[in-house]
Parts: sequence; structure tokens; C-alpha cells
Amino acid sequence: MLSRMAVCARLCGAGQSRRCRRRQRHSQADQGSDSEMDMDDEEEEERVVGSSVSRSSSCHNSGPSGAARLGSGDSASAGPPRPQSLLDLPPELLVEICSSLPGTALPNLALVCKKFRQILNTETIWRRRCKEEFGMSDDLRKMEIVGMSSRDLYVKLLHPYRHILGLWQPDIGPYGGLLNVVVDGLFIIGWMYLPPHDPRVEDPMRRRPLFRIHLWEKNKATIECMYGHKGPHKGDIQTVKKDEFSTKCNQTDHHRMPGGRQEEFRTWLQEEWGRTLEDIFHEHMQELILMKFIYTSQYDNCLTYRRIYLPPCLPSDLLKPGLFKGTYGSHGLEIIMLSFHESKAKATKLTGDPNVPAGQLTLEIDLNCPVRLPDLEHQRSMEELSRLVLGVHEEAQRGLQSRDTPSEAAEVPSPQGAEDVEPGAAACSHTSEAQPFVLPLGVMTRNEEYPRTCKMCFYGTGLIAGHGFTSPERTPGLFALFDDDRFGFIWLELKSFSLYSRLTDQLSHAQAPSMERFEAMLRNMQSWTS
Repeated sequence: MLSRMAVCARLCGAGQSRRCRRRQRHSQADQGSDSEMDMDDEEEEERVVGSSVSRSSSCHNSGPSGAARLGSGDSASAGPPRPQSLLDLPPELLVEICSSLPGTALPNLALVCKKFRQILNTETIWRRRCKEEFGMSDDLRKMEIVGMSSRDLYVKLLHPYRHILGLWQPDIGPYGGLLNVVVDGLFIIGWMYLPPHDPRVEDPMRRRPLFRIHLWEKNKATIECMYGHKGPHKGDIQTVKKDEFSTKCNQTDHHRMPGGRQEEFRTWLQEEWGRTLEDIFHEHMQELILMKFIYTSQYDNCLTYRRIYLPPCLPSDLLKPGLFKGTYGSHGLEIIMLSFHESKAKATKLTGDPNVPAGQLTLEIDLNCPVRLPDLEHQRSMEELSRLVLGVHEEAQRGLQSRDTPSEAAEVPSPQGAEDVEPGAAACSHTSEAQPFVLPLGVMTRNEEYPRTCKMCFYGTGLIAGHGFTSPERTPGLFALFDDDRFGFIWLELKSFSLYSRLTDQLSHAQAPSMERFEAMLRNMQSWTS
């Protein structure tokens, strides 16, 4: 940090840094001595940053003689005297330099000396940090009206809880979920994202606050549980380990209703499904809904969350990766994450069900196996669609076997409709003309208002399993890309159709640092619920 400030000072005309002068004085030394000297200089700077005692004693000796000297001191050139240390710079220049430093470095800088500590009391510095690091702007004006400083907001709220900002998956057994923790006004709020009511897959997401953190009391941040229907009450947040934290409600009686569990169930059902139990005639669906209520309500908002990332985006991707809402029959709408991995597209569940839980790979699409649809009349035939897709499936399986046994490998014919396709080339074919699309007779769908044209289709597999994730297996199906925000999948064995629509909410602090980190996260998600 100090070396960064020294560079700023040199650019502002405050002379050379200490390391530069020391290199000049020892320019006649051998190369080995120079390397040791540089190491010593770096260690000395680390000691200066790490020791508040040495910092304070060096700066409390009044005047520039007690500060880190930046000028050579022996210049005979005419003109105004050059600053000999950072402390000789004008206060407004020091404010500008400090404002450009990351907020995480400023507390250590305040330990260096009294003048730095005074400079860092300037509101301009902390206001800029709040804007650049957390996107706050208009909220800062409201905050200053009520007498709260930007420095207190940053130091006591934003910085201590910055590690929980972003996307998280709660550990709620097979059901999972999606939590987005954001800076919202003068609060940090954890919003649980819920799919729209079944089967309105293209409706916007619903949000429910689970907790909030605020600084109404200037001495410390206050954590409140927002679960239930009696308003905010005492809660707690604990950081378990890196990329994981837990919430705890300290007043779970606020979650109870006067009418007992029956009233709680009716209220939950209306919020979760937008209907009453009497409106749901399918007995199996009623059982699934009741099971989910019993299972999820036992947590009382005392949950553990694990960090998840949005998938990286590459120019070669078939469409922009991200989060989508999809129809899953009697289980209702679920949230999946679509990502691209060379010649594969993968859809991972963020919310799940007792059959295929959250974290599992619900769809896997082979982008090297495009499928050319027949005319509309033949598309209406389930037998014709099955013959077409299963033909591609068999070719794909033979291709896998030939790669597993290279000594016996023979030239494998391309799947139907995939003439001379280079690896990954199908994923780059963004200019395909729209073609008519219709579901075969006998295929069940939750939403009859699916698109009637598609850009392209690919062979893929979907994961199905028995209750409790028993006997899981991947079965063939057809992936249909409708536009940049919608796609569908026909499950051949189940004779059902899932429609997916993009989640368009702006999600900050959620981008994956790298593809490697993202793929490691996907592997971990599968292990959480396997």
C-alpha cells in the first residue's frame, strides 16, 4: 500500500521512492547483494505496514524528518523546493490519493501517523469508496440527512459484511433455493428468489426478504430476521468458513400464527402456489406440496448458505448463459443454471424436488449433435420424433464407445442433421433460420403457450430418478432453442415438455472469478445433494 502511495507521490512531483534511492547508492554492489537488498526493502515496508507502533513513532516526530523520505535531498537545481515526503503534499492531494485506494487498505493507512488519520476522516474519501465499491449514490444523500457519515457506513456495515454479498444456495435438503444478498438503500438485505406461480414461467421472479442488516444504532450493525408475518425481529449471522455462512433467528415465536399449523400452511400455499389445496385436484401433487411444507418449515430460517457464481460468458456460446425458470410437471417451477463447456451445454438445478434434488445436472446438451426437424405433419408424431432422436442417441453412444477404445476405433458416421460438423461449430451457428415447431401429440406440457418457431435443435439427455433420488438415469430428449431468452426440452421417456424462460433480474457480486472456479463449484453442488 505504501509503495502504491510512493508511486502516486512520484507522479505528483514528490521525488523518488526510498527503494530507488537505495538502489542508486548501492549501484556498484554485485547482483547478488542487490537482490538481497530488494528483499530487505520489501520486508521493511511490510513491517512498516504491519506494525502500528513503528508507524506511529515514525510520524509523531513532528515535521517531514519523521516521515518516509521520498526526495534525494541533494538536488542543486533552481526552482521551488520539492516535497521531501508524502506528508509534505497538500491535503487536497492526499485526499485524492487516498480516495483512489481500495477501502480495505485505508484502516491500515490510518495507523501510520496522526496526519494520515486526520486525512482519512474526510467524508469525500469514504463517499467515493461507497459509490465505487457498492454502487451507492442517492442513498448517501439520504444517509447524510439523518446524520450518518459515509465513513461509519463503510467501516461498520459495508466492509464487515461485504463477504456475504452475492448469490447463495441454502441447504434445504433436496429443495435448495436462490438467495441474493445486496446493498439495498441503507440496508444489506438477503432476498430469497422464488419462481413465479406455476405454470406462468415467463412471469417475473418473486422476492421474499429473509434477513436485513442496518446501522440505525451508530455503534454497531443490527441483524434482523424478516421471516414470518410479525415484522422484523432479532437474528444473527455467523461466518462458518470461506464461501459459507449461516443465519439464525433468535425469536422463532415471531414465525408462528394464531391459527396454528393449518393457518401457516394455508398462507404458505397461497404464497408458494397462488392457490388453495382444494384447487389442486391431482392427489400426487397435493402430497408433494404438503411434503415440501413440512420439510421446509422446520428450519425456521436457521439455514446454512453456500456461495454460487453465475457462469462465465464466451463469444462462442450458443446463447448467453445464466439463470432460467423451468416447468417440472407436478413439482411446479424450478430454477436452473445454464452454462457452456466447449461442446456441451449443462443445466444445473438451483432448486429441486424429492426426485431430482437441487445441485444435480438436470440437462446435458451435445452441441455437436444438431437435429433437423421434419415438416410440421411429421413433428406431430411421437413415433417419428422418437425415431429421429434415438437415431442420434445411438450414433452418439457409438462415438463415446469408440473414443473409450481407441485401438478398435473406426470412422463414425455423423448423427442425422450434423453433416460435417466441427467440434463446437454448432454452438457458434447463431444465424440459423427459424423453423416451425410443434409438440407431438400425447406430449404433456404445463404451458400450452410455448413458441411455435425455433432457431435450432440438439440432441441431449435429461436426468430422471425415483423418489429420494433413487435409480437416477440419463434419458434422451430434444433440446429446442426458441430465442435468446427461451428454450425447451422434450423428455422422450416421460412424454413431457419443459419450457424455460430467462431470469432477467440484475445480479451483482455474482460473476465467477474464472472458469476453473465455476466448474469446481458445479462439482461441489452435486456433492452437496448426492
